[in-house]
Amino acid sequence: MKRIPLSVLDLAPVRRGSSASSAFAESIELSRHVEALGYRRHWFAEHHGMPGIAAAAPSVLIARVAAATSTIRVGSGGVMLPNHAPLAIAEQFGTLEALFPGRIDLGIGRAPGTDPLTASALGREDPTSGDGLPAMLDELYGFFRGQFSEDHAYHTIRAVPALGNEPPIWLLGSSGYSAKVAGRLGLPFAFAHHFSPANTLPALQLYRETFRPSAALSRPEAMIGATVIVAETDAEARRLALPSALAFLRVRQGKRDAYPTIEEAEAHPWTSEERAFAEKWFAQNVVGSPASVREQLDQLLETTRADELMVLCAVPDAEARKRSYTLLRELQG
Repeated sequence: MKRIPLSVLDLAPVRRGSSASSAFAESIELSRHVEALGYRRHWFAEHHGMPGIAAAAPSVLIARVAAATSTIRVGSGGVMLPNHAPLAIAEQFGTLEALFPGRIDLGIGRAPGTDPLTASALGREDPTSGDGLPAMLDELYGFFRGQFSEDHAYHTIRAVPALGNEPPIWLLGSSGYSAKVAGRLGLPFAFAHHFSPANTLPALQLYRETFRPSAALSRPEAMIGATVIVAETDAEARRLALPSALAFLRVRQGKRDAYPTIEEAEAHPWTSEERAFAEKWFAQNVVGSPASVREQLDQLLETTRADELMVLCAVPDAEARKRSYTLLRELQG
């Protein structure tokens, strides 16, 4: 397997019968584990109103995990900026960067990370859109750098402690829109291959074609996020992955529930349509034994030319999750 940086995308899954406290404890232990293995980053994704996902407040989780580790970079994958005031995000991540210098990443997305009603409750002006993202990014940079023009309404605001404590900013996306914005702004780009695989190659091509060098980046830097679940055998990997397929199915069906256990997924009364959905999910994600995963990832990394791989492994068993990340790292020698 190509030796590129490996990172972790964490949803803090709350399996049935467990709790958010347990999910957070497992995330802390996972971060210590992957840090020892040499993973580069541990990012938390912002979701709201989902009983099976406890990652509603990435900045809080980042602070806790960064305090429990010493070298791994910790960040958001991502903060959904239209859900927040840019000043609040600048203050939060400026605080994190001041607390943990050189270890914080601010990954930004534009999707709501929830349903329209919950997005509205978060204060999002248009729960269905993120088209104002470039203007919000300009505002965010203004607070971090104190570079508002004299005629800007906020030019007298001093964002403490954001000013002078700007972490690296990544743009996240699952479409050509975010790819184009990232390219034009000269930002590193992370693409959500794990839930938009059909758009991966077109978006990465658009990002590279539209890239303009910036003070932050001289050449395109592309990361892909992928679901990767590794076990000793293909059969065991499929067993561990079945709850993820069921969880994704329920999201598509509009059902909100705790993250299913392995036993629950095996006992689910799968209809023929649901089984077809699950098989498609398996085909689009990387699941299998080390040899099988090596073959799948070699092909994925060759076609995408990704500079970094961020891995989502939301299996409900915490020890199996850690084992999967270990087996994946061992594929690089």
